Amino acid sequence: MTIRARRHLPARLPIPALLALMASGAAAQSTAPEPKPADTTPVLPAVRAKAAAEPTGKETLRATTTSIGKGKQELRDIPQSVTVVTEKLIDDRNVDTLKDALKQTAGIAFQAAEGGEEDIRLRGFSLQASGDIFIDGMRDPAFYERDSFNWDRLELLRGSASMLFGRGSTGGAVNQVSKQPFAMTQHEVSLTLGSGDYLRALADFNLHMGEDAALRINAMVTDGTQLGARLDKRGIAPTYRWGIGTRNEFQIGAFALRNDNGMHYGLPWLTPGASGGDWLWPTDPDNYYGMASDVARSGTTQAFASHIHRFGAGRELKTQVRAAEYTRDQRASAVRFVAAAQQPGGRAVTADTFSDATLLQRSNGTGVQLKTMNMDTVYAQSDYSGRHQWLGLDHSVQTGVDVAHEQFENFGLASTSPVLAKPRTTVGTPDDSARIDESRRVLVRNRTFTAKGLGAYVQDLMQIAPMWKLLAGLRWDKLDGSYRNLSTAAVPPTNPCGVQPLATIERSDSLWSRRVGVLFQPNELQSYHFSYGTSFNTSGDTYQYDAGTVNTPPEKSRNVELGAKIDSAGGNFTTRVALFHSTKYNERNRDVESVNACNYVLSGKRHAAGFELDLTGRITNDWEVYGSYAYIPTARVDASSGAAGTEAVGSRPGLTPRHSGTIWTTYQIDPRWRVGGGLNARSSDRPVGLAATSQIVAPKFITADLMAEYTLDQLSYKLSLTNVTDEHYADFLYRGHYIPGKGRAVQATMTYKF
Repeated sequence: MTIRARRHLPARLPIPALLALMASGAAAQSTAPEPKPADTTPVLPAVRAKAAAEPTGKETLRATTTSIGKGKQELRDIPQSVTVVTEKLIDDRNVDTLKDALKQTAGIAFQAAEGGEEDIRLRGFSLQASGDIFIDGMRDPAFYERDSFNWDRLELLRGSASMLFGRGSTGGAVNQVSKQPFAMTQHEVSLTLGSGDYLRALADFNLHMGEDAALRINAMVTDGTQLGARLDKRGIAPTYRWGIGTRNEFQIGAFALRNDNGMHYGLPWLTPGASGGDWLWPTDPDNYYGMASDVARSGTTQAFASHIHRFGAGRELKTQVRAAEYTRDQRASAVRFVAAAQQPGGRAVTADTFSDATLLQRSNGTGVQLKTMNMDTVYAQSDYSGRHQWLGLDHSVQTGVDVAHEQFENFGLASTSPVLAKPRTTVGTPDDSARIDESRRVLVRNRTFTAKGLGAYVQDLMQIAPMWKLLAGLRWDKLDGSYRNLSTAAVPPTNPCGVQPLATIERSDSLWSRRVGVLFQPNELQSYHFSYGTSFNTSGDTYQYDAGTVNTPPEKSRNVELGAKIDSAGGNFTTRVALFHSTKYNERNRDVESVNACNYVLSGKRHAAGFELDLTGRITNDWEVYGSYAYIPTARVDASSGAAGTEAVGSRPGLTPRHSGTIWTTYQIDPRWRVGGGLNARSSDRPVGLAATSQIVAPKFITADLMAEYTLDQLSYKLSLTNVTDEHYADFLYRGHYIPGKGRAVQATMTYKF
């Protein structure tokens, strides 16, 4: 049973009312009498021509612009690494989730965490779902399974990003760019059928409504199974845009996504036998040992509005507001080996004793395996970008302000809730359809968190010489967090760090973030850069304080990068290279030397340094390539308090593979036939937080995918084969378990454009 306890933000309309209000405004605009006001005169044609010059993400694997840096910018003018996953790559590789999309970039690893939630590591540093994932440049902070159905592209900014976005990690930021209405009537529907009873239907309708208005509706339905767990997803995203290309452009819309999926919590590591071997099970990667009643329900409903005022001469002010509500209800089973004395023969489970008769137990779903929470958010931001000439120099200025209000509530098991025992199973009986009645659990709201944020930034890219540009940026953030423990139960002596019953604890932080860079651009095809940037993340970034973290200042990080972006002579192919050195120099650790065991200190330090390479574009008119590779030879824990859960000084941090990468290439055989293939690879890696004596290592892997597509006028047919060799590999890693990657799958897609 899911308990929903809605709380409305102060002075905020409910989302249905907000949508109605937006719609009435749109209707009023669409019926406004002629003549148009003077401020709707078209901008200079040169602006439109420049905007139309770049092919859409549907047409190419290569991007030349990005919106991740606050406003649309040329990639060559950003002194920091950006990888763009275009809509064409998303379609070619049948990508339908954020995690799958990020596998198309290098330097990425995933923590299994509590159920495979989006705990992402980039360059060995965390990308948190609560602070580093965005939709159209605005924070998207909740734990839910994100879907690709409304993406125009996915942008990954590597390295420190706090100057642009405020609180965040050292790794970088992920921006989901939504599909926009455009001034043309054009529609597309597609249906995919595949292994595991997979069915996915997509609809993309774009209606040209008048001279400068359009309505676009994207919708999605997905059903099937994945690693034995069911898939059930629904999504819709209507957007209305008017004043397209004029001095004042408006947009309103909504976004709704609902997941009612099963839950694959993972498999326990299998200790190698006397003859060696790795730590993975020698079984079908799609075998499922959780309960049929395990579930991961999550989703979001959002309403948004934006306005762009174009001053002319490449100057514009964009203001946008988004109100959203998020829900999450997770019931999972942590699968573990039954104690050795109860196993066949009374022996501990290793690769030598592992068999179909090996006994498995499932947790009863309490603690971290049960997560029920809600969140309401309101974000507003206004960003100006424009070109100016001051003191004889050309300046590209970006500046803006943003405000945030987040309200979080969490639920736990009531003391009266029954203990629901889960039956054991064996390795030889996967997918046994065992279930319990989850509706019998009694939940109570046990904590809340309110967060408020205010930020302001300014950045200037100056042309200081014909071939040289200098970038300087500064941002200030004010963040306030208030945590309330709603429980009336006394804190047990075994938990001296717990928050007292019905207590409220608060924290406030004020911080500066910096970004500087130098660009050398000898011609239109080459751009070289050196940059330095800082980032920070605060206590309470997972919407909870304890008696120690509430007194701990933010962690801070820095990123130094030397890189280049080089286009081919014809401008059809781009190579991006970068050398980076990222450091978190005051990591939060529990203070083991203090009399008060609750104290946290900023005593930790770690760094990672390496090389990255991206290749995108056309080698010939018919041959297209996308590749991303990262090599991180150096990664080290430099300082640590030595407390439980911290990694040992001198060790290589977990989830930092030395080698990782992907490549995808397609060839247009003739006007109707196109074929493609690709590889994904990662070197051996370890989970985070292992004891110094642990030998657990996730082995390296390479998986291969194939694709063939036939196009006949408005219809196209595509056949895809993923993980051709049915490789069993550890995709998501945790101390006690791993989640295997998807096994071999066949999918057939039919697309109709009209």
